[in-house]
Amino acid sequence: MIDNLLSFLTYENIYYIANIGVIPCWLLLIVSPNHTMTKFFVKSVIIPALLSTAYIFIVYQIYLTENILEIFNLYISLDEVYTLFSNEGFLLVFWLHFLSINLFVGNWIASDAKTYSVSKFLVILSLIATYFAGPVGLVFYWLVRILYSKKINYYD
Repeated sequence: MIDNLLSFLTYENIYYIANIGVIPCWLLLIVSPNHTMTKFFVKSVIIPALLSTAYIFIVYQIYLTENILEIFNLYISLDEVYTLFSNEGFLLVFWLHFLSINLFVGNWIASDAKTYSVSKFLVILSLIATYFAGPVGLVFYWLVRILYSKKINYYD
């Protein structure tokens, strides 16, 4: 049974499951951010726990097959980042990192927008931008939030 599971958990399958798995979360944030199902799946620890489990599994697989300390080479030069990302395992770890952080930011945007009664349309645009280009969506939302809150906060 464990062997079957381990043979199923290839990098490609984990990538596919993670990508497909976060789409319903984003749709829930866009369509119904305050629904009980959204709170249960997206605003709880469930999805981050699943993504971090995959993250830990991949790091363990890298540990078994590669030199895990290579990850620190990404601070040396852009060429080292390119070399590191040519490794499928390291690339997948960073992709899971990207998915997790973007979902966290999208969750924060949806919650914060409720506090400031931001237009649903502008929240949707912010969430879509965050899904595809993380920081761009966050900055877009921050600019929108300034208009709705009528003040500029550099921290929150």
